[in-house]
Amino acid sequence: MAKATFSDLIGGDIPTLVDFSAEWCGPCKMMAPILQELKTKTDDRVRIIKIDVDRNPAIASAYQVQAVPTLIIFKNGRPVWRQSGVVTTDVLLTALTPYLPVP
Repeated sequence: MAKATFSDLIGGDIPTLVDFSAEWCGPCKMMAPILQELKTKTDDRVRIIKIDVDRNPAIASAYQVQAVPTLIIFKNGRPVWRQSGVVTTDVLLTALTPYLPVP
C-alpha cells in the first residue's frame, strides 16, 4: 500500500486535526494527553495527525506555522480553524463540532 500524502490525509470529508509540533517543545508534550482524550470522545469522527515541523518543514511552511504547538482543523482539504499554543479538549471539541459528521 502506498504511503498517504498529507493532501490525502486532510482531503476527506472527515475533519482532520493536525498537531504541528516538535520533539524539543515542552508545550507540545502537554498536548499528547489532550489529543488522546479528544480521540476518546470523538472516536472515528475526527482524524488526528501529528506533524513534526523539524521533519516536515515544507508542510509547516505551506501553512505558515511559526510556533509550536499549532493546531489546524482541515475539512475537505481546507483549513477551517487554527490556534497556537496548548488548547484544552473542550476548546477543540467546540471548534470541531460544526464539522463533525452526525453519528
